[in-house]
Amino acid sequence: MVRFLIGLAISLITAALGILLAAWLLEDFRVEAGGFIVAVVVFTVAQAILSPFIFNVARQYASAILGGIGLVSTFVALLIASLFPGGIRVDGAVTWVLATLIVWIVTALGTWLLGLWWLKNRRGQRRDA
Repeated sequence: MVRFLIGLAISLITAALGILLAAWLLEDFRVEAGGFIVAVVVFTVAQAILSPFIFNVARQYASAILGGIGLVSTFVALLIASLFPGGIRVDGAVTWVLATLIVWIVTALGTWLLGLWWLKNRRGQRRDA
């Protein structure tokens, strides 16, 4: 249960950072202050649900794209999050592609780095105990 909650927290943090970075770097990617939390939660839930589903579909029907599953699920999660009013707004195909790349890189690296940091701290606590 603790691992699940820590994973959830890491996912929420990295999604928020990715969305904020995309909004900062891309002129046509906008985040409304009032809907930011909703957008992050919707994105995180959609990503958690869609990643395994898209992986299984791709494994069965299009194994050549298995490496891009993270990008596909990030794009679809951003698309779903953009459907909620007052959250994020993306204009233009290039912005969609760049936003997907930015959010995917931040969430992938952030999850990996924060996971390593958490494991290192946990190992240090066990050693001290």
